[in-house]
Amino acid sequence: MDFNEYQRKTLGTAIYPKIGFSFVYPTLGLSGEVGEISEKIKKICRDKNGIVSNEDKDLLIKEVGDVLWYLSALAIELGFTLNEAAEKNIEKLYSRKERGVLGGSGDNR
Repeated sequence: MDFNEYQRKTLGTAIYPKIGFSFVYPTLGLSGEVGEISEKIKKICRDKNGIVSNEDKDLLIKEVGDVLWYLSALAIELGFTLNEAAEKNIEKLYSRKERGVLGGSGDNR
């Protein structure tokens, strides 16, 4: 499955309130899901010496899927596809690599 197909399929499951601007709900959901991943990783580091079990991996796959869903919904609400975002990101990163500025900080490197 590619991102375009994924986004088409997510549209069929996107049932959420329009809170102010339509992108607010998926943005808040995305933040929450990233927080859940962070908590799971924190506990793996704290309680399991950084060793990711198969059970941990299964849980993290589900959480990453939730992140992907909210990211897809956010992109839809903002009027672009995940394919577009992925292509632009790769262009940006390869441009930085060619110019020797992959490291460092700032959006406009």
